[in-house]
Amino acid sequence: MRSHSLISLTPVLPVALLALVALGSLVAWLGHLGHGRAVLTACLRAAVQLGAVSLLITWVVTSFPAATGFVLLMFAVAAFTAGRRITPGRAAWWAAVPVAAGTAPVLALLAGTGVISMEAIVLIPVAGILLGGCMTATSLAGRRAVDELRQRRGEVEAALSLGFLPRDAALEICRPAASQALVPALDQTRTVGLVTLPGAFVGMLLGGASPVEAGVVQLVVLVALLAAEALAIVVTTDMVARGYFT
Repeated sequence: MRSHSLISLTPVLPVALLALVALGSLVAWLGHLGHGRAVLTACLRAAVQLGAVSLLITWVVTSFPAATGFVLLMFAVAAFTAGRRITPGRAAWWAAVPVAAGTAPVLALLAGTGVISMEAIVLIPVAGILLGGCMTATSLAGRRAVDELRQRRGEVEAALSLGFLPRDAALEICRPAASQALVPALDQTRTVGLVTLPGAFVGMLLGGASPVEAGVVQLVVLVALLAAEALAIVVTTDMVARGYFT
């Protein structure tokens, strides 16, 4: 009987993984991207962290307090990761605000309307998807907004001389650049089913769900991600304009 699995667990799998890691690191190094070592460390961390989660997840999903603690841990890591991409030091923790602003209301809406249950086995992956999207959106929006303000400082000062308030002057310059952080989520939503078949859809099909059920689940995930990331980007841009990250 054929196993319904996306990845074949064979003895060749570790060799293929090592080859992919080496390829990514080598290309980053030869291409002078500045992330050759980062590719290696990121892959190593992914292996260790997924191994730890695989051992803990069975226990975590049986306890709501444990699941809540796990979600809070995911939130802290997402906020720290996004923040340090924007700015070094203690100011990086301000990234917790946009990550929470994007994730919390969307998660509350999904749970409050009964679209998702509050069972740990559902709450953890949905929260993880939203946190991951908000982490990326916050990081991209914050970096682009901060860089834009640094490069176009003269234009900010010109706006101030025309009577703009500091926040409004900064927003005029950095908002268009920061808004580009929503483009990846928009493209993913626009092309779903035509270019990509995302993990939630494929996972549902492999788990035995009907194509209609899988499609509905994936649609909910994509729409929720768009809403969460839009919120995170707006809050991030406003905080950069107010000087929290600069």
